[in-house]
Amino acid sequence: MRYRVPDLPPASWHTADIEVDKSQFITWLCHACDVGAFTAMLNAAKAAHPNASHHCTAYIAGPPGEQTSIGFSDDGEPGGTAGRPMYQVLQGSQLGHVGCVVIRYFGGTKLGTGGLARAYAQAVSHALETLPTREVVERDSFTLRLSFANEAIARAWCEEHTIPIEQADYDGDGVRLTIGWPRDCAFDLAPLENRLKSPIEILAAPKP
Repeated sequence: MRYRVPDLPPASWHTADIEVDKSQFITWLCHACDVGAFTAMLNAAKAAHPNASHHCTAYIAGPPGEQTSIGFSDDGEPGGTAGRPMYQVLQGSQLGHVGCVVIRYFGGTKLGTGGLARAYAQAVSHALETLPTREVVERDSFTLRLSFANEAIARAWCEEHTIPIEQADYDGDGVRLTIGWPRDCAFDLAPLENRLKSPIEILAAPKP
């Protein structure tokens, strides 16, 4: 599976803001590698804006389609007018491991339930437009045995095909290379074997 995640360092966030009928909506986004990373951003947002009217939240602390490590909160806004619309925007973005806090400063004009839902969704959408992202590729590890003479050729082939070498171990018989094979591609070493002009022994593979 391949998907995009926020390209942000740990303990940092991307911010953007909009104004709707004199209310200010400030959006913070983070790379939620887990729920703890999202919680750290929420705590930082509350510390930075202690006098805000609301700190509404939504997060997906897993790949797109995650059903367990998810959550959202209206933080005192009428039920269903903040957290859920925010979550739906995150879900529609097809991003994984993303957390969001929208900080609202009430401007004196009531927006109504429909207006609130649109404003919170708009705040998240606006912030996502400028959020830096990077691709994540889910991989399985395979360990291959190769002769010393074939190691350089195998490494070059892996680099050409963007297959990372996760570990290399050496002994008197050669090298054991552990590679990260993309999970969304069928495992096939035939092209590498053709280049090496010899079969490759697979020492370890993921369980079916």
